[in-house]
Amino acid sequence: MDTLTARFTETTTSSLLVRPLVARGTLAVRRPSRVALRYTEPNTRVILIDDRTLTSTWPSKQTLDIGAAMARVQKQFVNGSAADLRREFDIDDQHALETPGAYYVSMTPKRKQIREALAKLELWVDRGSMLLKSMRMTFPSGETKTMAFEDVVPNAPLPPDVFTLDR
Repeated sequence: MDTLTARFTETTTSSLLVRPLVARGTLAVRRPSRVALRYTEPNTRVILIDDRTLTSTWPSKQTLDIGAAMARVQKQFVNGSAADLRREFDIDDQHALETPGAYYVSMTPKRKQIREALAKLELWVDRGSMLLKSMRMTFPSGETKTMAFEDVVPNAPLPPDVFTLDR
């Protein structure tokens, strides 16, 4: 798979929120590490990710250096083996039967450095297509961010300007 497109719904929960924040938009991915998230509601915004930077248009344009984090993601999730992942995470797939139509995997970081940023990663993978259906990140504060994907199209043609802010 070289590219992927999808619609997404992102739900954020926090003890500071009266109700969850729900946002929607579209996703475009070009392997190995280009991502464009284009939010359409409740507010228009764009997040662009490559192997070195994350650029966001909200609340104002900002660019962050994420090179070290992306190198770790590439090492663990793209180039690593199942054994490598098991060294870094406690992995639980015992609840797979509780999620009809999807495989479920829960990953809890073993290393303190990772646990300081992420308490748990949960993935639901569609049993038919073997593509990611949804993911939930739980942070040390208890806040969660869930992204559910629909209309996922592998190897979709991407417009040439999909990874630019000026689109």
